[in-house]
Amino acid sequence: MSRAQTERAHLCDALLSVGPAAPTLCEGWTAHDLAAHVWLRENEQLSALGFVVPALKQRTDERMTQLKRQLQYVELVELIRQGPPRLSVFGLVPGADEAANSVEYLIHGMDVRRAGGLPEPERDGGFLDWAWSRVSKVAPLVLHKAPVAQVLEWDGRPDASVRAGRGNRIVTVIGRPDELLLYSFGRRGAAEVRLVGLDEAVAALRA
Repeated sequence: MSRAQTERAHLCDALLSVGPAAPTLCEGWTAHDLAAHVWLRENEQLSALGFVVPALKQRTDERMTQLKRQLQYVELVELIRQGPPRLSVFGLVPGADEAANSVEYLIHGMDVRRAGGLPEPERDGGFLDWAWSRVSKVAPLVLHKAPVAQVLEWDGRPDASVRAGRGNRIVTVIGRPDELLLYSFGRRGAAEVRLVGLDEAVAALRA
Protein backbone atom coordinates (compact mmCIF):
# COMPACT_ATOMS: atom_id res chain seq x y z
CA MET A 1 0.00 0.00 0.00
CA SER A 2 1.10 3.56 -0.66
CA ARG A 3 1.54 6.00 2.22
CA ALA A 4 -1.68 7.77 1.20
CA GLN A 5 -3.61 4.48 1.23
CA THR A 6 -2.21 3.54 4.63
CA GLU A 7 -3.05 6.89 6.22
CA ARG A 8 -6.50 6.83 4.59
CA ALA A 9 -7.18 3.50 6.29
CA HIS A 10 -5.93 4.81 9.65
CA LEU A 11 -8.16 7.89 9.29
CA CYS A 12 -11.23 5.79 8.52
CA ASP A 13 -10.50 3.49 11.47
CA ALA A 14 -10.27 6.51 13.76
CA LEU A 15 -13.51 8.02 12.43
CA LEU A 16 -15.38 4.78 13.08
CA SER A 17 -13.86 4.48 16.55
CA VAL A 18 -15.10 7.86 17.78
CA GLY A 19 -18.49 8.31 16.12
CA PRO A 20 -20.05 11.21 14.20
CA ALA A 21 -20.52 13.67 17.09
CA ALA A 22 -16.96 13.37 18.41
CA PRO A 23 -14.83 16.53 18.49
CA THR A 24 -11.74 16.99 16.33
CA LEU A 25 -8.78 19.35 16.37
CA CYS A 26 -10.41 21.23 13.47
CA GLU A 27 -12.13 24.03 15.34
CA GLY A 28 -15.91 23.75 15.16
CA TRP A 29 -15.88 20.45 13.28
CA THR A 30 -17.18 17.13 14.51
CA ALA A 31 -15.93 13.84 13.09
CA HIS A 32 -18.93 13.90 10.75
CA ASP A 33 -17.92 17.34 9.47
CA LEU A 34 -14.38 16.12 8.89
CA ALA A 35 -15.61 13.07 6.99
CA ALA A 36 -17.79 15.30 4.80
CA HIS A 37 -14.79 17.55 4.14
CA VAL A 38 -12.66 14.62 3.03
CA TRP A 39 -15.36 13.19 0.76
CA LEU A 40 -16.12 16.54 -0.89
CA ARG A 41 -12.45 17.28 -1.46
CA GLU A 42 -12.07 14.05 -3.42
CA ASN A 43 -15.43 13.79 -5.15
CA GLU A 44 -16.74 17.30 -5.74
CA GLN A 45 -13.83 19.66 -6.27
CA LEU A 46 -16.12 22.57 -7.25
CA SER A 47 -18.19 22.19 -4.10
CA ALA A 48 -14.97 21.98 -2.06
CA LEU A 49 -13.56 25.31 -3.29
CA GLY A 50 -14.91 27.03 -0.19
CA PHE A 51 -12.28 25.26 1.88
CA VAL A 52 -9.66 27.50 0.26
CA VAL A 53 -11.69 30.41 -1.22
CA PRO A 54 -13.41 32.44 1.52
CA ALA A 55 -15.99 33.90 -0.87
CA LEU A 56 -17.29 30.37 -1.56
CA LYS A 57 -17.29 29.16 2.06
CA GLN A 58 -21.07 29.44 2.52
CA ARG A 59 -21.71 27.32 -0.57
CA THR A 60 -19.32 24.65 0.66
CA ASP A 61 -20.81 24.69 4.18
CA GLU A 62 -24.27 24.20 2.71
CA ARG A 63 -23.08 21.25 0.62
CA MET A 64 -21.44 19.68 3.69
CA THR A 65 -24.71 19.96 5.60
CA GLN A 66 -26.61 18.44 2.70
CA LEU A 67 -24.11 15.59 2.37
CA LYS A 68 -24.38 14.73 6.06
CA ARG A 69 -28.16 14.42 5.62
CA GLN A 70 -27.83 12.32 2.47
CA LEU A 71 -25.35 9.76 3.77
CA GLN A 72 -25.19 7.95 7.08
CA TYR A 73 -21.90 8.49 8.90
CA VAL A 74 -20.68 4.90 8.56
CA GLU A 75 -21.62 4.87 4.88
CA LEU A 76 -19.69 8.09 4.31
CA VAL A 77 -16.58 6.73 6.04
CA GLU A 78 -16.69 3.52 4.03
CA LEU A 79 -16.93 5.51 0.80
CA ILE A 80 -13.80 7.40 1.84
CA ARG A 81 -12.06 4.11 2.58
CA GLN A 82 -12.62 2.97 -1.02
CA GLY A 83 -10.30 5.70 -2.31
CA PRO A 84 -10.68 8.56 -4.75
CA PRO A 85 -12.99 8.23 -7.79
CA ARG A 86 -11.27 6.93 -10.91
CA LEU A 87 -12.29 10.01 -12.87
CA SER A 88 -11.10 12.53 -10.26
CA VAL A 89 -7.74 14.25 -10.46
CA PHE A 90 -6.56 11.90 -7.71
CA GLY A 91 -7.52 8.88 -9.79
CA LEU A 92 -6.47 10.09 -13.24
CA VAL A 93 -3.09 11.69 -12.56
CA PRO A 94 -0.37 9.19 -11.61
CA GLY A 95 1.04 9.99 -8.19
CA ALA A 96 -1.58 12.65 -7.40
CA ASP A 97 -3.15 10.63 -4.57
CA GLU A 98 0.20 10.11 -2.87
CA ALA A 99 1.36 13.69 -3.38
CA ALA A 100 -1.84 15.41 -2.26
CA ASN A 101 -3.31 13.02 0.27
CA SER A 102 -0.57 11.30 2.27
CA VAL A 103 0.05 14.23 4.63
CA GLU A 104 -3.61 15.32 4.43
CA TYR A 105 -4.80 12.03 5.87
CA LEU A 106 -2.01 11.77 8.41
CA ILE A 107 -2.97 15.17 9.83
CA HIS A 108 -6.72 14.54 9.74
CA GLY A 109 -6.22 11.15 11.37
CA MET A 110 -4.32 12.87 14.17
CA ASP A 111 -7.10 15.48 14.34
CA VAL A 112 -9.51 12.69 15.23
CA ARG A 113 -7.21 10.59 17.43
CA ARG A 114 -5.83 13.45 19.54
CA ALA A 115 -9.25 14.95 20.19
CA GLY A 116 -10.66 11.51 21.00
CA GLY A 117 -7.79 10.30 23.18
CA LEU A 118 -6.86 7.50 20.80
CA PRO A 119 -3.27 6.26 20.42
CA GLU A 120 -1.40 6.53 17.16
CA PRO A 121 -1.47 3.31 15.11
CA GLU A 122 1.60 1.18 14.61
CA ARG A 123 3.44 2.06 11.42
CA ASP A 124 6.26 0.60 9.34
CA GLY A 125 9.95 1.31 9.90
CA GLY A 126 10.12 3.85 7.10
CA PHE A 127 7.36 6.07 8.45
CA LEU A 128 9.51 8.56 10.36
CA ASP A 129 11.94 9.03 7.45
CA TRP A 130 8.99 9.68 5.16
CA ALA A 131 7.43 12.12 7.64
CA TRP A 132 10.73 13.98 7.95
CA SER A 133 10.94 14.31 4.17
CA ARG A 134 7.54 16.04 4.32
CA VAL A 135 8.59 18.30 7.22
CA SER A 136 11.67 19.50 5.35
CA LYS A 137 9.53 20.54 2.38
CA VAL A 138 6.39 21.79 4.10
CA ALA A 139 7.69 23.71 7.13
CA PRO A 140 9.49 26.52 5.24
CA LEU A 141 6.31 27.11 3.21
CA VAL A 142 3.71 27.17 5.97
CA LEU A 143 5.70 28.75 8.82
CA HIS A 144 7.43 31.61 7.00
CA LYS A 145 5.06 34.28 8.38
CA ALA A 146 5.66 33.46 12.05
CA PRO A 147 6.88 36.37 14.22
CA VAL A 148 10.18 34.59 14.86
CA ALA A 149 12.30 32.19 12.86
CA GLN A 150 11.91 28.52 13.74
CA VAL A 151 14.26 25.58 13.40
CA LEU A 152 12.38 22.29 13.35
CA GLU A 153 14.55 19.48 14.66
CA TRP A 154 13.94 15.74 14.73
CA ASP A 155 14.17 14.73 18.39
CA GLY A 156 17.33 12.68 18.87
CA ARG A 157 18.58 13.58 15.41
CA PRO A 158 20.03 17.12 15.69
CA ASP A 159 21.59 16.63 12.25
CA ALA A 160 18.04 16.56 10.83
CA SER A 161 16.76 20.12 11.02
CA VAL A 162 15.13 22.69 8.77
CA ARG A 163 14.71 26.43 9.21
CA ALA A 164 11.50 28.33 8.53
CA GLY A 165 11.35 32.12 8.47
CA ARG A 166 13.96 34.83 8.85
CA GLY A 167 15.24 37.12 11.54
CA ASN A 168 17.58 37.11 14.51
CA ARG A 169 15.08 35.68 16.96
CA ILE A 170 15.06 31.90 16.65
CA VAL A 171 13.11 29.18 18.44
CA THR A 172 14.02 25.53 18.00
CA VAL A 173 11.02 23.20 17.83
CA ILE A 174 11.99 19.65 18.76
CA GLY A 175 9.89 16.53 18.24
CA ARG A 176 9.27 13.44 16.17
CA PRO A 177 8.70 14.15 12.48
CA ASP A 178 4.97 13.38 12.65
CA GLU A 179 4.60 15.70 15.64
CA LEU A 180 6.49 18.40 13.75
CA LEU A 181 4.05 18.01 10.86
CA LEU A 182 1.12 18.38 13.24
CA TYR A 183 2.76 21.50 14.67
CA SER A 184 3.47 22.94 11.23
CA PHE A 185 -0.17 22.58 10.22
CA GLY A 186 -1.39 24.68 13.12
CA ARG A 187 -2.23 22.06 15.75
CA ARG A 188 0.36 23.48 18.13
CA GLY A 189 -1.47 22.72 21.36
CA ALA A 190 -1.86 19.05 20.46
CA ALA A 191 1.61 18.46 18.98
CA GLU A 192 4.08 16.75 21.30
CA VAL A 193 7.01 19.10 20.77
CA ARG A 194 9.16 21.32 22.97
CA LEU A 195 10.23 24.87 22.23
CA VAL A 196 13.78 25.96 23.00
CA GLY A 197 14.87 29.59 22.80
CA LEU A 198 14.96 32.90 24.62
CA ASP A 199 11.85 33.45 26.75
CA GLU A 200 10.88 36.52 24.76
CA ALA A 201 11.11 34.67 21.45
CA VAL A 202 9.16 31.65 22.72
CA ALA A 203 6.48 33.94 24.15
CA ALA A 204 6.15 35.80 20.85
CA LEU A 205 5.75 32.51 18.99
CA ARG A 206 3.13 31.17 21.38
CA ALA A 207 1.19 34.41 21.23
